[in-house]
Amino acid sequence: MRWNKVSIIGVGLLGGSLGQALIARGLARQVVGCVRRKATLTQAKRARAVHTATLDFAAGVAEADLIVLCTPIAQMRHTLQQLLPHLKEGAIVTDVGSVKSSVVHELEILAAEAGAHFVGSHPMAGSDKMGVKAARPSLYEGAVCVVTPTKRTNRRAARAVEQVWKSVGARTIRLSPEAHDQLVARSSHLPHLLAALLVNHTLGKGIARQPLLCATGFRDTTRIASGSPEMWRDIAIANRANLARTLGEFTRELRALQKLIQQGNEQALTKFFEQAKALRDGWCNKAGYASPE
Repeated sequence: MRWNKVSIIGVGLLGGSLGQALIARGLARQVVGCVRRKATLTQAKRARAVHTATLDFAAGVAEADLIVLCTPIAQMRHTLQQLLPHLKEGAIVTDVGSVKSSVVHELEILAAEAGAHFVGSHPMAGSDKMGVKAARPSLYEGAVCVVTPTKRTNRRAARAVEQVWKSVGARTIRLSPEAHDQLVARSSHLPHLLAALLVNHTLGKGIARQPLLCATGFRDTTRIASGSPEMWRDIAIANRANLARTLGEFTRELRALQKLIQQGNEQALTKFFEQAKALRDGWCNKAGYASPE
């Protein structure tokens, strides 16, 4: 499937990587980037993430067949409201947000008002680096992309959004917005919170004066803490009910682990680490990641 015009709203890591992949694979005749800063106009073109870039969102989305919202979650509703008068009839709108329930239920109603179709999606790919300079056309290759249709979703639009992500190398699955948010609270959002908490707990309490005491284990465990603070603030707030519940469960398990350590329970601790290793090794093999060393 080749698109006539794709408009990417927000040309950072995710939007820039999508644009690069679309262009490199010849999947769109025209990729237009809508950005808010003049500096990004040049950066996006230099990175070959777009054919053209503009500060004029109205012109950027005019006659677009596909519009991809790559803005922070908290900005999506306002951004789409501004775009509504300029969307063509039948245009498909999707997003890359990490939280789906609130986004999907708000944006599908707005898009319908303009005669367009909104389909939520979440490509589970990213980096601790930010901005279009960090973009790469291979970002989505092998990544899972969750598409979250509802009862209101236009079937043709849902298939088209799935095809977009498949065409840039992703593997798509369908989930309801609610099921998606419950699952990523554990698998994606909780790890980011824990990485940030570990950094603040460790480096904020004197260890920073002895940086050599933090080696590769600390570096690898906390890599994702270097992500965008604003983005993760918005995610934590948008998915707060699921995340708070998951944090409660995790806290109880952490207290149980603390008790095992205090008791010096060798048998239980061995079982704890063996189970974790087996589960992770099995997940790596099943998910197609590199085999554990």
